[in-house]
Amino acid sequence: MLDTLRTRTDNDFITFEGMIVSADYIFPGNSAPIKNGVVEVNDKGVIIAVLDPAKHVINWNEVKVYKGIICPGFVNTHCHLELSYLKGKVAEKKQLTGFIKELMAIRENFSTEERIEAIRRAEKEMINNGIAAVGDISNGNSTFVQKAKGNLQYHTFIEVFGTNTHAADAAMQAAQQLKAEYPNEQVSIVPHAPYSMSPTLVKKVVEVKENMISIHNQETEDENKMFEQAEGAILKAMQHFAPEMHHFEPTGKSSLQSYLPHYFGIEKMLLVHNTFTQKEDIAFAKNAPIDVYWCFCPNANEFIEGTQPDYALFLNEKCTIGTDSYASNWSLSILDELKTISNKNPDIPLEKLIKWGTYNGAQFLGFHQLGSIEKGKSPGLNLIENVQLGPFKLTEKSRVTCL
Repeated sequence: MLDTLRTRTDNDFITFEGMIVSADYIFPGNSAPIKNGVVEVNDKGVIIAVLDPAKHVINWNEVKVYKGIICPGFVNTHCHLELSYLKGKVAEKKQLTGFIKELMAIRENFSTEERIEAIRRAEKEMINNGIAAVGDISNGNSTFVQKAKGNLQYHTFIEVFGTNTHAADAAMQAAQQLKAEYPNEQVSIVPHAPYSMSPTLVKKVVEVKENMISIHNQETEDENKMFEQAEGAILKAMQHFAPEMHHFEPTGKSSLQSYLPHYFGIEKMLLVHNTFTQKEDIAFAKNAPIDVYWCFCPNANEFIEGTQPDYALFLNEKCTIGTDSYASNWSLSILDELKTISNKNPDIPLEKLIKWGTYNGAQFLGFHQLGSIEKGKSPGLNLIENVQLGPFKLTEKSRVTCL
């Protein structure tokens, strides 16, 4: 058995050179748990074998056995790493409009050095919390140098917004320039939110023909009110900053049902937050010619709005998990997000929660070597301790260690 630890000189964390490990259960991420399963990983992090004691002969003298469950490295599909410097700086329960107003008021009060150091610390925290890959929102280039180090796998979503039709060209030109600066090809230009995009800017985003995009969706009840009735705090806030929004015409439909048809032609779309999404919206998205994934950021929803989605509505959908930013969360931990979901909907099976936090995210982001414990893949391995095993359930004491 190879279980020698080594320190990676270019980073601040520890990895195994190779190992053969087992736990009470292996949760592969895309298949049923394996009781007392065994996973062998080589010195490059590639899985050599996944063994089931009910089917294979195991030489237990070579196996390091843990208490708890082993699952793939987590995939964080929605983060704003560039906002890490705002940790603990924004008040809770302000609702979305209050949160944005407070964020805008203080975001220029920090130096470049403070921002870069906060980005480094936040990335290290994600690594320590067993996160292997991140779908990250960028409005600037402050995270690009850190991402280029390759400590985590990133797909960066360069965000555009603007309700002034005449400013659409400038917004897209700025986004294209930022995209050209990015250190690799794992990058897309994406819309911010339904309420912050002019029809012209939406059209320009679609014309770029990105194979995947994300959008903040139904994060607040006022987003639906805006489209249904031309009412609510979101519209009032937009009218304050953008005079053209005084001419906004309601559709009489929910936000999702109003904007989604304008993105037909996009291959894959990640809808983020979904706090006020209803079953009719889910049915509408299911019938759309887009491969829709639903991303939940439970603790950010709790931080900002004090409420969460009805997760039971999404049990048959392709769901993923995000942490959002440190401006709106207490930690950057997918396990903490899964705990919050489990507390709200304790009947959701742990196997499904693990799939949301691993396999589905890897599938959406196109990181096919991640997300599941299978021969030939290199997903990283997480040990989750203090898990209730009969029936499976996370507890307040559940904690993750990156193996």
